[in-house]
This record gives sequence, structure tokens and C-alpha cells, in this order.
Amino acid sequence: MKTTIKREDLLAPLQQVIGAVERRQTLPILGNVLFRSTGGDLTLSATDLEIEMVAKVVADNADDFQVTIPARKLLDICKALPDGSVVNFNIEDNRVSLTSGRSRFTLATLPAGEFPGLDEIAVQQKFTIPQSLLKSLFDKTSFAMAQQDVRYYLNGILMEISPEKIRLVATDGHRLALSENERETGVDDERQIIIPRKAVLELSRLLDSSDEPASCELSQNHLRVQTGSVIFTTKLIDGKFPDYQRVIPVDGNKNLQVERETLKQAMSRIAILSNEKYRGIRLTLTSGNLSIQANNPDQEEAEEELQVDYDEGDMEIGFNVTYLIDVLNVLASQKVQIKLKDSNSSAIISDSENESSLYVVMPMRL
Repeated sequence: MKTTIKREDLLAPLQQVIGAVERRQTLPILGNVLFRSTGGDLTLSATDLEIEMVAKVVADNADDFQVTIPARKLLDICKALPDGSVVNFNIEDNRVSLTSGRSRFTLATLPAGEFPGLDEIAVQQKFTIPQSLLKSLFDKTSFAMAQQDVRYYLNGILMEISPEKIRLVATDGHRLALSENERETGVDDERQIIIPRKAVLELSRLLDSSDEPASCELSQNHLRVQTGSVIFTTKLIDGKFPDYQRVIPVDGNKNLQVERETLKQAMSRIAILSNEKYRGIRLTLTSGNLSIQANNPDQEEAEEELQVDYDEGDMEIGFNVTYLIDVLNVLASQKVQIKLKDSNSSAIISDSENESSLYVVMPMRL
């Protein structure tokens, strides 16, 4: 069985599906990518049993065949070949030979019949959203996801879909990120799903900044997203996301407005001398002024003062500086608004003119 593929036509889909290849797999075949050719259509498939990615490949003279090839070795070979080269595949027995110019590689294969696939999904709801918008929603919230938390339902993002809105929420128990977009989705009923962390990161990588559509399908336990020539499927987290509305303060009566970039740069400087483990900084607010201070166990100190729009009474409050900088990195506005109540209550940070995204950060005791 033979086929010929241009290097660039193979490299792009390989890079798209490689994220689904498990690095520390318990099944050797999960380290392979499945090549399937039927009727002249060639696809690449990769899975880690939680997510699955399928990409189309442009090939010449493709016979009908199925074979699995070590994914990362194949990707490294394609990267190392010169631009514009052509790769010839010759599949025999348990080997695949790749020739390109004067280069020749022989890789071991595993039987395609042993390659696992995700279950067929019974689609319950469908909606379409521009790739740029879905990517933006992920980018504005994904940093607040938990990592390997025993509360497994926090290791992902909550997606709420209703007939007129899409909202994403992430929290690790110390901070919360929420971003939404009001638009007609075409779904009839409101639905909540939890997308696993790895799937969120791979989807963010897969989506681009164009207005090309991403077609989304929901089943009881799966989300499938199709973008161009790639089909991405993930299992959903089976759990109940906490009632995030309860942790969003509604009684913050102290409003602070400040230049976003100025605040971010000041916090980045002050963070240099914060405690490396706890990353705590102190904010001291007086009329028209914000003082940012940090110190560490070596008795080193840093302080910087900023002019701000504030006239709501003096107060002090501590935060993990990393959490604040993470928020400032994803906001794009010139000014940010911070709502505070007292030194023991969470802060709400948002764009000063557009509250479609908001961020809740818990205070620290210093």
C-alpha cells in the first residue's frame, strides 16, 4: 500500500492532532496516530481516550488502507525534512517506509484494528459560533481553571449555553473568571457542561482568530467541535459545578479605576520582592492614590504609588499578585475597574466600560 503526501500537507494536520497523543500512555497504541484512507480521502486520528482529534490530509495516489504510526517520531521527521519536499509512504507487514529525496526512514506500526475510538455520540443540541469568539471566551477564562484539584469538577471550564447567550466560567477556589457573549445560539433549552482542562487548552490552540464558523455538537457526555478540516471530540466532566453566582460579591461599595497597563507594570515590579511562595502584596487606598507594597522573609521591601480614580475612604487589602496580573493580562481595556467592600471581602475586576467579562479574586491575610 502506497501513498504520496507533500511535507506541508502532512505537517499541518499532524501538528493539529498531536495534542491528543498521550505522552505517558498505558497503551502503546495511544502513542500512535491512525492513518485511514478510504475512497481517496485520507484522515489522521489521535486520542488519549478522553479527547479525540481527526484531521483531513491532502494525498496523491492514496490506496485504501489503515495503519498506526508513532506520532511524535513522524512529526519530528516531517519537521526535519526540507520545505517543499514530498514524502512517499510504503506500508508492508508491520513496517512503514518513508522516503523523501535521499532520506529513508522505517518505522514500526501497530494494527489499526486495535486503535481505540471514542463512542459514537447521540447529538442532542447544535450551535455555531465564530472561531474568534469561542477562542476569546476560552482565553479570557481558562487561566482560572484548577490543576489536579481533588474537586475534579474544577479541573475544567463550565460552559452555559442558552437560546440567547454563551457564558464560560472557571474557578480554582481562590479566584473566578467569567466571560459571556450575548447572541442567538439556536438551542432551545439552557444547558450546562464542564469541559476538561486538557480539552480547553487543545481547543484554544486549535481555534484561530478568524470569523470562520466552529460547529459545536453536544451529547449527554461529549462535546464535538468542527473547524475547517479538523473534528475535535472530548468527553465531558460528569459532575456538578459549584453555584458560582454565590461567590460574586454584590455589595462592593468602593470603586477604583486605574490605567490597566500602568497597574500591571507596577505590580510586576513590586512582585519581584514578594514572598516567593505566597506572592502576597498589600494595596493601600487613600483619596486619589494607590500604594502597592511587598516584602519577603529576607526583610526586603518594595513600594510604588499610583494616581487613581478613587474617593471612597481609606482601606488596606492583601492579594496574591499573580492572580491580579493574570486578570490584567487578559483584559484589553485601557482602564480597569475594581470593586471592593473591605479587607476581608473579594474584589471584582472588570473592564471599566464593558462588563461582559468579570473576575473575582479572594483577598489574602498579610
